[in-house]
Amino acid sequence: MIYLFLANGFEEIEALATVDVLRRASLDVVTVGVGGKRITGSHKIEVTVDVEEKDVSFDGLDMVILPGGVPGTPNLEKSKVVREVLRHCEEHKKYIAAICAAPSILGHMGLLKGHAACCFPGYETELDAQTVSMDPVCVSGKIITARGAGVAVEFALAIVGELLGSEKSKSLRKSMQCI
Repeated sequence: MIYLFLANGFEEIEALATVDVLRRASLDVVTVGVGGKRITGSHKIEVTVDVEEKDVSFDGLDMVILPGGVPGTPNLEKSKVVREVLRHCEEHKKYIAAICAAPSILGHMGLLKGHAACCFPGYETELDAQTVSMDPVCVSGKIITARGAGVAVEFALAIVGELLGSEKSKSLRKSMQCI
């Protein structure tokens, strides 16, 4: 199971494109609301999540994904549950993915030490990573990061590639005409 956390002010493209692509790949993605069941994105798109943060369980958890956006990223970072899930994933060698400003949360928690990572321009000093990559998407061990909304589909396809293999990612890319 994959948790994708949403907090008010999240970047809609980063969250919803990722959920869409992962579900096309038949991955079990559960959207989790920080602060409620209905979460409003930075462009005023309201989303009803699958579960609230109080309902989060570590049973069967394979990955956590954090979309960016402002004030979505700071709202995610304030959540004790988000931080607990990130620590759990780190301790149990599960995947962690973050896009745009959200990799800064990983940096603040020290999760990027020894890793390469990328983020939205201007957040590089928040990463505390071994290497700051200028690539659109960066995979470093079990950490996947991306620069922003414009690469949301590439971010999701990288996640598919890591979890299901490059052939599944290529097949999905072709079916979506992302040639």
